[in-house]
Amino acid sequence: MSIEITGFNWVPDFARGYVRDLRPRWACEEIGLPYAMRLLSPVPPKPAAYFDEQPWGQVPVLHDGEVQLFESGAILLHLGERDERLLPRDPQARATAIAWLFAALNSVEPWLFEVANVEIFSAKEEWAKLRKPSLFEATGKRLDGLANALGDREWLGDAFGVADIAMVTVLRNADHATLMSSRPRLADYVARGMARPAFQRALAAQLADFEPEPVAA
Repeated sequence: MSIEITGFNWVPDFARGYVRDLRPRWACEEIGLPYAMRLLSPVPPKPAAYFDEQPWGQVPVLHDGEVQLFESGAILLHLGERDERLLPRDPQARATAIAWLFAALNSVEPWLFEVANVEIFSAKEEWAKLRKPSLFEATGKRLDGLANALGDREWLGDAFGVADIAMVTVLRNADHATLMSSRPRLADYVARGMARPAFQRALAAQLADFEPEPVAA
């Protein structure tokens, strides 16, 4: 089996089902590409050699034969090259898919991470309380732009692909906030993505890999 994806064998409950190795798992499931998992403990110390593969010790890392790469967006592009069901071969359709893939990770995800920070991780901090109203307003404008661009289409391009894998997994980060429930077009888009059998298989596989307690490397 040439495809190996690195993930974690434990994360806190709130992160289960959201770790980014879900993205390449989903892509592989969509095209029936067999893959093996290499599971690492997130508890320090991580193996020193792993930092040669991923400078910050994060996941995922992909091994595809002699090819090795990190960053989930780069991995999705690499897997998309294997099958046009993930990345179209038509030049304009391909360009559109790549643009939306980058948009998901650069223009949407950072805003939703900050929302999670002020709502969950730093919710008790005074600065977070002060930041929240303007952050929600600005993030809402980002999501409105996305909803308008999506329009009445089922997916970001003419067909489902790597851009949707990225965008759906990004938008799931806001499933705790009214930002999504107040935008039914985007909520329906995420629901369509999560209803895909390949997503369900990838999610179940990730959840099954987590151990109940952290295990040191």
